[in-house]
Amino acid sequence: MSSLVFLGGGRITTALITGLRRAGYRGRLLVHDRHPKKLRRLERQFGVIPESDLARAVAAANILVIAVRPASVRKLLARVDEQIGRGKHKKSVPQLVVAISLAAGVPLATLRTHLGPRAHWARAMPSPLCRSGCGLTALAFDRAVPRRTRKKIQQLFSRVGEVRVIPEPYFDAFTVTYSSSHGYHALAALAGAAEKLGLPRKLAVTAAAHALADGILAWREHPEPLARLIEEAATPGGTAAAVLAAMDASRYGGIVERALRAGMARARSRRGG
Repeated sequence: MSSLVFLGGGRITTALITGLRRAGYRGRLLVHDRHPKKLRRLERQFGVIPESDLARAVAAANILVIAVRPASVRKLLARVDEQIGRGKHKKSVPQLVVAISLAAGVPLATLRTHLGPRAHWARAMPSPLCRSGCGLTALAFDRAVPRRTRKKIQQLFSRVGEVRVIPEPYFDAFTVTYSSSHGYHALAALAGAAEKLGLPRKLAVTAAAHALADGILAWREHPEPLARLIEEAATPGGTAAAVLAAMDASRYGGIVERALRAGMARARSRRGG
């Protein structure tokens, strides 16, 4: 019986499985991980099938999700190649497997050197918010992936949120920009600054969350040019205008740009690993 198989039982696997089950996904889920505790937890929480044997896990897959850290991808795929392809203990695998890598910084050119012609490769970058159905996933496909398979992958990730198919050269910039960590970090910084002005913690977080979240939600429902919205919210001579002017003077935008460039440099450094 074919399965959706995850190689790696960490945070992103947990988030995706949480979102899929929340969305009513009833397909067969199988997880391989070297840590038995992770497998037992996922089995208990979501009814997944734990599989400690790598070759058996791959053999069961019609969709294979590579969900390990970027530094571990090449080593894992080399093991897969050895066990199911050229090793002396060959085991049956599907004639065709859809392989999806969730690893930042590992390009399709590297991925397609593994699993041979039986694999159709895609890259996916799902947000941890997929656990609640509010995720955002970028997809990039290898040129050999047929349209029907692309649609199948898009439908899988659309169960847990919005999906965007983008050219692979955009992946690094997308990866460092889309993370929910930006929102959490900004919320912590804004609320912390408000506390220093004298607001109680709970009230500071409420005010900061409104500032960051509610305006963005309104924009998502009725998109308008951001410059126009900023002009509307910051009346000339008012307090909001004074705040924004101070941010611009401190080169807030430049700070954010430098941070994103640091993230891109880290992602690209993994390509030679």
